[in-house]
Amino acid sequence: MQQIAKELKGFVNEVGYLAQVNDFEFDLRYYSSEREVDFCGHATIAIMYDLIQTNKFLAEVPTLKINTNRGSLTVYNQTKSEDAVFIMSPVPEHKKILIDSAELEKQLKLTLGEVDTQRPISVINAGLTTLIVPIVSLEAIIKIKPDMEELKRFCVKSQIDIIEVYTAETRNKTNDYRTRVFAPTFGYLEDPATGSGNSAFGYYLIENDWWTEGLLTIEQNGLIDNYNVVKLQMQKDESNGIRVCFGGNAVTRIEGKYYIYK
Repeated sequence: MQQIAKELKGFVNEVGYLAQVNDFEFDLRYYSSEREVDFCGHATIAIMYDLIQTNKFLAEVPTLKINTNRGSLTVYNQTKSEDAVFIMSPVPEHKKILIDSAELEKQLKLTLGEVDTQRPISVINAGLTTLIVPIVSLEAIIKIKPDMEELKRFCVKSQIDIIEVYTAETRNKTNDYRTRVFAPTFGYLEDPATGSGNSAFGYYLIENDWWTEGLLTIEQNGLIDNYNVVKLQMQKDESNGIRVCFGGNAVTRIEGKYYIYK
């Protein structure tokens, strides 16, 4: 699995591996070119959306179960109503890691004051250990151009997997937030669409009472107009706890067969 992920570096950020357990249950594992990834949201959306769209039996099933390194999760089939699948994110873990805003501005190549000090900087794991950083404006978030190796050293030193920056200023005023996600420890600089990072962001918003109901729509990436869209919704789990679900659909870019020779 690791070798295949290395061979596909530059074509995809992560490779997802799927094994069917029974009619409604699947095991999932993920690898980047560098290492195994505990959980990968955008790969999960792509895999489950494609699976449902190409399987007439699964297309009629309202929920499926997936088993990952971060626990067993529910997949909600909303392809008929929303043209999307929604994945329940792992139980969040809040981590106490203190990081100075000036250090973040240095790492992200921002100028003084472009990290929004009126909002908290937090570390939450909802699949991956995510550093969440508020940015003052859309202009500031778009211009972020960190050095990959410098940022990788910073992430390793700080014991974080990814950095998610966000601002409430959006290109499309009907959307709620713009985010960008940097993942140098996985062998690439930026992730253009992220389920685990945006789920951590959803828990961050809930914790601060900035999201109490409804569907959240997030623009993601560093392209001012050609952004990806990730949607978040709240769902109660079996213990009656509030969980963030992330959703979207997928487009097939490459289709073929992979041959393994021994």
